[in-house]
Amino acid sequence: RSTINACDQEQTISCPLLSFATTLLKAAGRTNFTMVRLLGSAIIAIFAVGSASAFAPASQHAVRSTTGLQMTASEAKDPVKVGVIGCGRIGIVHLGAINKAPGVVPIVVSNPTVSKAEDAAKKFGVPKFTSDAMEVITDPEVDAVWICSPSQFHADQIKACAANGKHVFCEKPIATDLAETVEAINACNEAGVKLMIGLQRRFDPNFLRVRRAIVEKEVGDTIIIKTCSRDPSPPPYEYVKGGGGIFNDMAVHDLDMTRFLAGDDPIEILAVGSCHIDKSIEDLPGSEAFDTASCIVRYPNGVSAMVDVCRQSSYGYDQRAEVLGTSGMIATDNVYPNTAKIYKNDYTGNADMPFDFFLSRYFEAYVTETEAFCESLVNDSPVPCTGIDGLVALVMSLAADKSAAENRWVKFSEIIGEVYCSSPTECSLIANDDMFPEGFKPVGDFKNLDKIVVPDVDKKKEESFGDKFKKIFG
Repeated sequence: RSTINACDQEQTISCPLLSFATTLLKAAGRTNFTMVRLLGSAIIAIFAVGSASAFAPASQHAVRSTTGLQMTASEAKDPVKVGVIGCGRIGIVHLGAINKAPGVVPIVVSNPTVSKAEDAAKKFGVPKFTSDAMEVITDPEVDAVWICSPSQFHADQIKACAANGKHVFCEKPIATDLAETVEAINACNEAGVKLMIGLQRRFDPNFLRVRRAIVEKEVGDTIIIKTCSRDPSPPPYEYVKGGGGIFNDMAVHDLDMTRFLAGDDPIEILAVGSCHIDKSIEDLPGSEAFDTASCIVRYPNGVSAMVDVCRQSSYGYDQRAEVLGTSGMIATDNVYPNTAKIYKNDYTGNADMPFDFFLSRYFEAYVTETEAFCESLVNDSPVPCTGIDGLVALVMSLAADKSAAENRWVKFSEIIGEVYCSSPTECSLIANDDMFPEGFKPVGDFKNLDKIVVPDVDKKKEESFGDKFKKIFG
């Protein structure tokens, strides 16, 4: 009886389970309370692992407070030990955030230029440093690895982490090749390790506020989504050459943001590109010759999204979003170093230009996404930005590239249908494989990604109550 009184007072998860157990036993004609308590305890034990995902709503980082982490499990557990690969600008930002997150401790860093790794280790009190990324990945003390290396190394390093049982945070992209992206995701999912992809704009407080307005229906049902990204100045020719084109290295962030705000998977895309700023790139192939581009993305229920990107903005780093709904509109402004304004007879406005560098503009977002993965590691909760999110972002950018090249609407299912996997970690593109007869194309869309991507470690925990009950009690 004291247990039931405690249930009345605390309303813990065990209470509805005990009630359910009582109902089952009464139905069987057995009302012995000892048996009720034993059965209730057994059911509770079933959910000891993954109970948060089974009974609590999934964490929505779209409305997440950035005031601090809530890692209740960190006090009772040993700290999660992590390594960081890459001590460039992004790596240092992540390392600084890791160093402050509760329940997580960096123990090793690497960089090909070992002096950078040594400097980072000294700055943040990391005990070990190396020039070899594999020494981080194979370190027996490391539980999780942050991959902040150049893009061409990401897929192989993700696969190596999975093979060594390490959880992974990886800056986008997972890979520039679609088949290799699927292989890397599946390597983590089969190994049972977490994989989070760094799409930092999803953690920016401005875009999060827009997302919250959509989720809470502050502006009604969504009609149109608009985003723009305009860099302060164009990158050098050497950066653009071989970079995959404007859709893959720039517009991908905006395309992902439209999906994040829409809260649904897109259907098709129409994209165009041109060159206005740096005429020297016009001799490059495909969308590498574009410094300006626009996209229209169709979503379910008649929702459309418009994206424009340009490699130069004379007035600073321009990063804005707008959503028109059936009962209102919400829009973000650019972020400035301060709120000072000047009032003169020939000018009234901000005293300074918007932030002119992506690390300045999105510094808080980079820190917040790092904290989010730390929280996931400490509390063993689902990651807020999955491998699938990274895969879909790549599919969207590849479809945009194809649309601009062929001057037509492109369905995203066309891109997904190019991937064939003989096993979860052995994938290829149909167009590049002679073993398939001419004209053969598998069909699929985002709803059928489970045909090529195995469930991740968090999805595997989302077994229904009935399934778990039947496995134990028959």
